[in-house]
Amino acid sequence: MKRSIKTIFPDAITLDYVDPGFSAAVITWQKQHGRHALPWQQSSDAYRVWLSEIMLQQTQVTAVIPYYARFLQSFPTVFDLASASSEQVMSHWSGLGYYTRARNLHQCAKQVVAQYGGNFPADPALLEQFPGIGRSTAAAISAFSYGTIAAILDGNVKRVFARVFGIEGYPGSKPVEDAMWQRAQALLPAADIESYTQGLMDLGATLCTRSRPACQRCPLQTRCIAYAHERTGELPMRKPKKAQKEKQALMLVMQHENQVLLEQRPNSGIWGGLLSLPEIDGMRDLLATGAPAWTDRLPEVRQLIAQFGESEEITSLPEFTHVFTHFKLHIQPVRASLSQRHAMIAEARYVWVDLAQIQQAALPAPVKNLLLTMAR
Repeated sequence: MKRSIKTIFPDAITLDYVDPGFSAAVITWQKQHGRHALPWQQSSDAYRVWLSEIMLQQTQVTAVIPYYARFLQSFPTVFDLASASSEQVMSHWSGLGYYTRARNLHQCAKQVVAQYGGNFPADPALLEQFPGIGRSTAAAISAFSYGTIAAILDGNVKRVFARVFGIEGYPGSKPVEDAMWQRAQALLPAADIESYTQGLMDLGATLCTRSRPACQRCPLQTRCIAYAHERTGELPMRKPKKAQKEKQALMLVMQHENQVLLEQRPNSGIWGGLLSLPEIDGMRDLLATGAPAWTDRLPEVRQLIAQFGESEEITSLPEFTHVFTHFKLHIQPVRASLSQRHAMIAEARYVWVDLAQIQQAALPAPVKNLLLTMAR
């Protein structure tokens, strides 16, 4: 059921921002030049729309498409996803990054089944109550699935607004974001909400890109303040930089014949819920003095190995770096070949996995890539 703007957000309209010509230009452009062949655009089913919107958070379309297809093949309905094991879900998500999304996805599916009989509610305010669904995502799901007139404000839309309306300040700061939300509400069209919402996303993804925007093809060029004042390189303003933290992890690649030892990580934190290589004392913050050589921690390495078997040889593998949003992780792998293996200790978090099965395992991308290279 479609809802009016005031029904959903009664106090958010700012009359100074009302501009019917803006939405009309976006809708006309989207119908003629926007994207229409993406897999999730072929259905208004709320489950498929929700799945795509969660996957697309902070992730490029090209990366999402194969994961979306595999998810639907294994979990064609919300009931299938809700009844799946955590290991199955994390395995299907492995490599897509931001793993909290996968845990929230699983919990959300369970709640939709338990609370709404498998039917996603149409009201964005109700959708927001589910894990992993924020205000913008709730509006997108409701708009695409039910035609609800509700405003989105993801990163692409913020960039379009900042440039077209010449908005100063970092869009992630609360005062700027609040003002953008008011503008997003005021600019909503009375009809064609699906084309308008998709149009905003398409403009930000294909024309009004972070670098080298295609201003000559943009339907909003004549009203764009950033274009008129040659400020597309400045707007939106970037977040004030902080020194990026650096961490080191000493990971143990323990092998016996054609198997490698993996450890289940805690549900919270980096790579939560995934399998990974055992770490010596976890991740360490790097200070100005740098990290100690792995040989300085050899007693700790030998102590951990001794829990699982007798080592034939201990050698280091080339260090590599994985970049997260907020820090860099320098990974030093240490390989240990076991001449014999002890019976598995009574800790369920450890498991021996065949190297031939690594591709299907729920592993962080850098760890999977390391082990796949070794398996060749």
